[in-house]
Amino acid sequence: MALEITDATFDKVVLKSDIPVVVDFWAAWCGPCRMVGPIIDEVSKEYEGKAIVGKVDVDANQEFAAKYGVRNIPTVLVFKNGEIVTRQVGVSPKKVYTDAIDAAL
Repeated sequence: MALEITDATFDKVVLKSDIPVVVDFWAAWCGPCRMVGPIIDEVSKEYEGKAIVGKVDVDANQEFAAKYGVRNIPTVLVFKNGEIVTRQVGVSPKKVYTDAIDAAL
């Protein structure tokens, strides 16, 4: 399962990580988010130990969604060394996410 990331843990988990971090910005009411969720969970298992894969519920945690200009969900950001290296908005095939992580490794 993907790690739950909150506004309180974002800085430590995402920005200070020395391995790439995938962050899925989502909401429970969002239909496309429910399609991406299982893909993100699969990716989290496959990249365990190589990358952190987490989710931010934008309804409960708005600070970093606003900071990174997340206007549509799902939005998946890949961070490396605290910087965004990939932004994917909407539903995409699993390969799009794994290619983005591979590029950041």
